[in-house]
Amino acid sequence: MAHRSRRLRLSSAIRELIAETRIHPSQLVQPYFVQAAEGTSEIPSLPGISRMSINPLLSQIEKDLKNGLRSVLLFGVPESKTPNGLSSKNSDDVIPRAIRDLKKTFGSELIVMSDICLCAYTDHGHCGLMVDSKIHNQNSVDALVAMALNHAEAGVDIVAPSDMMDFRIGAIRQNLDMNNFEDVSILSYAIKHAGAYYGPFRDAAGSSPKFGDRQSYQMDPRNVREGLRDALQDEDQGADFLMIKPALPNLDLISKLKEMTLAPLFAYHVSSEFSSVKAADAKGWISGDQLMREHLISIKRSGADVIVSYAAREALAKGWFS
Repeated sequence: MAHRSRRLRLSSAIRELIAETRIHPSQLVQPYFVQAAEGTSEIPSLPGISRMSINPLLSQIEKDLKNGLRSVLLFGVPESKTPNGLSSKNSDDVIPRAIRDLKKTFGSELIVMSDICLCAYTDHGHCGLMVDSKIHNQNSVDALVAMALNHAEAGVDIVAPSDMMDFRIGAIRQNLDMNNFEDVSILSYAIKHAGAYYGPFRDAAGSSPKFGDRQSYQMDPRNVREGLRDALQDEDQGADFLMIKPALPNLDLISKLKEMTLAPLFAYHVSSEFSSVKAADAKGWISGDQLMREHLISIKRSGADVIVSYAAREALAKGWFS
């Protein structure tokens, strides 16, 4: 006799009983934009997300923890930008101060991750340092190594290099170990494509390039093997976790990389993926909550162990994955 598939779909209880993909609150990470200026400032292109100074950040994260959201990824919005991104290695910059206050307030209850990249700190908006009108790899790596050490000294749990310079993972790992920060983990943006998915993020961080684009250091979205090769190289250099970004256009890469590594995989549900849902929902074209939930489920189903998403707080507050 033919199998009746609908018997497995008859009730919510049965559907829950056999659901193959589940998202636990501990598998979600909420990004935060931490600004030096006191107070909060809305980000029109990221509905519901604001830049925050440290005190509002502490208050919001206290609420998030009550909903089960235990991991944050911090992006800095510094007071000033320079050609060499000097404030990125200043121990009094907003991100090291935020890290110290978060760890003092919440301790090991909260996992604090910090972005390691120069784009928000340079006046030209590129992720590396310029020499003769080109991004200079080694100079950029040296600056990123200093930035990572700065955050480690502040007490960060995980540094997350998102710059896409060659050999930065090995250099950061070596320097952290030399300075007795063996316990600080590295989350590598191992596969990060150049493209149009980051507009709202760049609005939030003030990090749009003032000239050119990022195609000389971020990956070509047409290539599969290039990304897989670089991800495995980052793992060999000492990355503890591997990130794929953006998430939805790269479900195939998440799935392929899952079969090639034993390292935990992160996927970044990026700003345009989030904002496009919010914009369509505001127009009444879709059910925003339902579609956002389906986004996150598809990312998890493809093989991601952890999802970074601007919708993480909302997902738990609304009980999408309770």
